[in-house]
Amino acid sequence: MRIDSTKICNMLPQATSIYFPLPKRLKAFLPLHVFIFLGFTIFLSSCDEKEVKKAPPLEIPVISVQQSDVLLEAEYTGQTYGAADIKIAPRVYGIVQTVNFKEGTTVKEGDLLYTIDPIPYKNKVDAAAANLAEANTMMVKAKADLDMIEPLAKINAVSQRELVSTKAQYEASKAKVQSATAALSNAEIELGYCSVTAPISGLIGISKVREGDYVSQGPFATLNTISQLDSIRVRFTISEQEFMRIQKEMRAEYLAPGGLGTKIQLILSNGNTYAYPGRLSFADREIDPTTGAITIEASYPNPERQLRPGQYVKVRIVTSSIKNALLIPQRAVIEMQGIYQVYVLGDSNKVHMKIIQTGPAYKDAYLVNDGLKANEKVAMGGTALLKNGSVIVPKLTPWEAGASTAKPSTK
Repeated sequence: MRIDSTKICNMLPQATSIYFPLPKRLKAFLPLHVFIFLGFTIFLSSCDEKEVKKAPPLEIPVISVQQSDVLLEAEYTGQTYGAADIKIAPRVYGIVQTVNFKEGTTVKEGDLLYTIDPIPYKNKVDAAAANLAEANTMMVKAKADLDMIEPLAKINAVSQRELVSTKAQYEASKAKVQSATAALSNAEIELGYCSVTAPISGLIGISKVREGDYVSQGPFATLNTISQLDSIRVRFTISEQEFMRIQKEMRAEYLAPGGLGTKIQLILSNGNTYAYPGRLSFADREIDPTTGAITIEASYPNPERQLRPGQYVKVRIVTSSIKNALLIPQRAVIEMQGIYQVYVLGDSNKVHMKIIQTGPAYKDAYLVNDGLKANEKVAMGGTALLKNGSVIVPKLTPWEAGASTAKPSTK
């Protein structure tokens, strides 16, 4: 049917008068486009209803429920430490005279690192040596007096009291010699502390002091730190609940050579996986009562010196192994108020909604505990047009847990 727009415009004043009788004064003020709009609306409402075409079925990706053995993993944030991180602290007071190494390089055990002004401690050694010499002289005199008194006492030429007094003086002189010897040894040790040497071989860091700085003893006094980097320790914390959940996995076979406890992956800050797997070393003896967490340590080989102490990393641990687990993509699951549902493809390409029970997440998939069977077809959804009972055009899409994107099949 062809519509003449001229006739419609001529009919509009009459149509508006019929359906909307208005006073003449008001009609004069109404613009022409209002009459056009009202007339066109009335015209459409009076037209015969045409048959509405049915929308074609939706083309929806469909995947098969997978069944495979999976290793459930958990990730924790940790920090790296050297195999040994030895803090070098001053053990005497004084002015730093020399710094004898290059910062950030490898030093060997026994290498001279710092020298502290030794003059005050040399004076102590000299004074202690003099005291020892004096004590030795007094001991020699006391021994001579005793040797002279003892024969006379035997013939009663001197009193027994004088003999006892002489013996006491000799014993006291021997004690003074021992005390002076210890004082000299202590003074020599302190003098040796003026030369600070490397206690272990390893990588030395940035010096906390420079030549001319005054250093002193104390719990917070540190000159530098040396780290052994042949291997790296990673410490991380897990909650008490998580520890109890995975504790049963930390059996002898779990930590045995080749066990899951010896294949702990390390994820670096750039997202890359460290080339060398690690192994669990130990768990702390107690759970921290202030945080409710327990500290666990793992060790990793570091032959290329890629890892340094102080890095923040992620530790990926296999917590359990599940046989014949059912897997579906997470994006195929609809969650509403704690209820998980999927669209399952049935006969005649009709989908129906099904409630399922999901287990833990595995990569980008869910483990299904109940509600689905292996190789059942599940619609991916992702559109509001998909309803329960909808007929679709299924597009079989192969997928794999952890793959970035599933590609539709070309069949």
